[in-house]
Amino acid sequence: MGCLRLPRDYSGRRPADPFTTYRFLAALEQSGSVGSGTGWQPRYLTAHLGSEIIACAPLYAKSHSQGEYIFDHNWAHAFERAGGQYYPKFQIAVPFTPATGRRLLVKPGFETTGRAALIQGAVEIASRNDISSLHITFCTEAESLAGLAMGLLHRTTQQFHWENAAYPDFEAFLASLSSRKRKNIRRERAQAQDFGGQIVALTGNAIKPEHWDAFWRFYQDTGSRKWGHALSHARVFRHCPRNPAR
Repeated sequence: MGCLRLPRDYSGRRPADPFTTYRFLAALEQSGSVGSGTGWQPRYLTAHLGSEIIACAPLYAKSHSQGEYIFDHNWAHAFERAGGQYYPKFQIAVPFTPATGRRLLVKPGFETTGRAALIQGAVEIASRNDISSLHITFCTEAESLAGLAMGLLHRTTQQFHWENAAYPDFEAFLASLSSRKRKNIRRERAQAQDFGGQIVALTGNAIKPEHWDAFWRFYQDTGSRKWGHALSHARVFRHCPRNPAR
């Protein structure tokens, strides 16, 4: 379909989740991070009531399982050993973004109807096109329960999150750790404080193309240190600020 078919919200309200905005998802397409040749083919799903869009979802046809941060390679291998063809599969997700949030976007007042329409529609389209499976990843608990009620399998996984246990200051947090971890953190902080430069917080229009280019280099470096490779394209960081905030 392409980003021109992605519904836009002109309400002017702040988005509940920046990763499911037109601005972010369109930037992924315009930069070439998703689309032809990437293994992420956009097939945005919308539910209509008359002429009104009441729900939509970022649906992709996937030819691999990269960039999802939920690993189903064993499922793929088992399915193909049994004689099936696992790819392409359907994925309702935000590419390259392991952050929990809404995946079934519904207009207020149509939560139940909109979610049901999206799930039913995705299942029917997958069945008509002989798609092996439909996955909804990093969704909310309410969306997970809605899918379970409509016959989808419920898969659970785990993430590690840091939570502030009412620490009055950073030293109180350090005191909760082992001696070895406290020592390592203090050493790393000392190295960071002695790097010889300044830390400046930039927001909005103050973020220039050269800043996005530097961010891309840092992003690549992080991936290479973890034996991985960057899956999104450098241009995505420049497209995000160019797209209108919707």
